[in-house]
Amino acid sequence: MGDYHPESPARLDAINDRLIAGGLMPCLEHHEAPLADRRHLELVHSATHVQNIFAASPRQGRIHLDPDTAMNPHTLTAALGAVGAALLGVDLVLQGSVQNAFCGVRPPGHHAERDRPMGFCFFNTVAIAAAYAMERYGLERVAILDFDVHHGNGTENIFRQDSRVLFCSTFQHPFYPYQGADTVSDHIINIPLPAGTDGTGFRAALSARCIPAFDAFAPQLILISAGFDAHREDPLAQLRLVEGDYVWVTRAMTELAQRHCGGALVSTLEGGYNVDALGRSVTEHVKVLAGA
Repeated sequence: MGDYHPESPARLDAINDRLIAGGLMPCLEHHEAPLADRRHLELVHSATHVQNIFAASPRQGRIHLDPDTAMNPHTLTAALGAVGAALLGVDLVLQGSVQNAFCGVRPPGHHAERDRPMGFCFFNTVAIAAAYAMERYGLERVAILDFDVHHGNGTENIFRQDSRVLFCSTFQHPFYPYQGADTVSDHIINIPLPAGTDGTGFRAALSARCIPAFDAFAPQLILISAGFDAHREDPLAQLRLVEGDYVWVTRAMTELAQRHCGGALVSTLEGGYNVDALGRSVTEHVKVLAGA
């Protein structure tokens, strides 16, 4: 997205380096992401939004859709690959080829609303994955946990009227995108956290509100918008989570998946902008998923 932009290729390099250094790569089954089709994008986005993103893609140079969200000639392909990775993850999990999947992708997606790109996001990857699982596999209950430091406003926007999706989002508040704290809904659980909240507060909030709701909902699939920018070393926010907190929340989600849907879980990377902390945190997240 440009020199010095925090959403950079170094993020995925750091993840891969830490997975290699931790000896996890040989333990994982690797897949190349296919590109999503327009019909997949239009499961949650308007045809106008999809057309506008395709039309905006530059042949050279860089264009900005908003001050934070830029496209170069390769951005559209990357965004389609991010969605394609999540859809492949859903296929692999629901067809029984694997128990769970982690999609190490960029750009992120959870800020993209039905008709609006924003916050580094073009297409809402996790929302498309949920809609795809319901359309292709006939699921009636999909639960999404978003533990990115920023509220998943796009996911809320897309599923606000769809009670087949239980959406839980923890986020720093007040903070970008300055939404979500006042939502009242039976199937959207927003958990705003003040700056400075550490793992104790994060765990207590999820234990009190999110985990019981997931148990009562009994999802047939769990999806995670896995943002690691609530880490205390992240430069963009002021929550104070550490790697152990990501171990805890990942274990809580895998246990819920075991109780309700045979372990079916797909996690997709969202934020995380201190590359060292991101690499360490994702490695711990993947260790739990892999049972390592």
